[in-house]
Amino acid sequence: MTEFADAAAQVMARCETLGTLSQDPSCLDRRYLTEQHKLANQLTSGWMIEAGMTTWQDAAGNIWGRYSSAVPNAPRMILGSHLDTVPNGGKYDGMLGVVAAITLVALFNGEQKKFPYHIDIVGFCDEEGTRFGTTLLGSRALTGKWQDEWRRLKDENGVSLEQAMAEFGLNFDEVPSAAIPATDVLAYLELHIEQGPVLEQENLPIGVVSAIAGAKRFNINVQGMAGHAGTVPMSMRHDALCASAEMLLAVESISQQRAGVVATVGKIENAPNGVNVISGKTVFSLDIRSEDDNLRDAVLAEILQKFEHIAALRNVKLEIEQTHSAPAVLCDEALKAALVKGVEASNIPAKILASGAGHDAMAMAELCPVAMLFTRCKGGISHHPAESITHQDVEASLSALHHTIGALHSNISALG
Repeated sequence: MTEFADAAAQVMARCETLGTLSQDPSCLDRRYLTEQHKLANQLTSGWMIEAGMTTWQDAAGNIWGRYSSAVPNAPRMILGSHLDTVPNGGKYDGMLGVVAAITLVALFNGEQKKFPYHIDIVGFCDEEGTRFGTTLLGSRALTGKWQDEWRRLKDENGVSLEQAMAEFGLNFDEVPSAAIPATDVLAYLELHIEQGPVLEQENLPIGVVSAIAGAKRFNINVQGMAGHAGTVPMSMRHDALCASAEMLLAVESISQQRAGVVATVGKIENAPNGVNVISGKTVFSLDIRSEDDNLRDAVLAEILQKFEHIAALRNVKLEIEQTHSAPAVLCDEALKAALVKGVEASNIPAKILASGAGHDAMAMAELCPVAMLFTRCKGGISHHPAESITHQDVEASLSALHHTIGALHSNISALG
């Protein structure tokens, strides 16, 4: 993989440069439709031009580059990821997939290699949903699923999405023009850091994604009866916090018994929250995910049934509100097989693993076949300044993608 060493060094350096574009001087925080978003697009566009591409920004604010095919009316293969970050985020989440794709095209250009399809690279503008609270805005614009009610979404400063787009130089009503006909797209490939510990545990630099987990989220409201901590006997209490604690442990216990499912309670609020007051109300979140929707829903049903049982025994009221639902997305078998061959051609064992995190590939799956390659990240840490990857693992990623696209070039029918 030594031929990819210089390219990997360039990828690492460019990720460092993008990592300096932040609206917060104390950490990396780059959100949709900010000045830093505009600067990131300009910087990325410059790199695309250096790689031999033509560039444009679409009506949603995604930045694009095209390595043109010599074939008239050629379809397009799309590579990319996102350029926005979470607050206090890392410098590889999303960015790696955009920068590495550009560097890969620069290698093809240097080799004077052309394809029977355009290679389009996209830097999605808003995958994280940090500013307006709705994820995958950039990629969903390509699918034609842009929602009119989103114009009224507001950020923490009360600025609406429509207003922010106008200030950025975009027009909310023109976003539908960013949609891509499914007939134009052969495939979407996304390189991304793993954001988990599996590859590190297996001592592997890269892995091929089998599926992106489907997720459901809920707010669980437990109503008890507040009372004096010193005067209400233990046998007469309706303690919302104790009931919730038992429910939380049930989430952990039930999900541990079912391989392939993860369930998390990450947020909890308690009232009155006084040191000498019995809890009268507790609200907590539930996030449950699996690459198998049926398995996820079966485990969810078991968890919710247990909640009802606990509530009845403890004589508290239970309200369950679903706040999010997304189906699992299976990676395309032909593309996945091509990635496996690309990994093996790089003399690396092909590890297949699922993604528990969401990605732009979820939205793109509505348009075309999708597949993903993961790069190992230190400690599985992501959405954090400690996010870290190595030069050698980037080399491996570039090598695998180079072999993969070469294989697809020789077997374009696999993309049909």
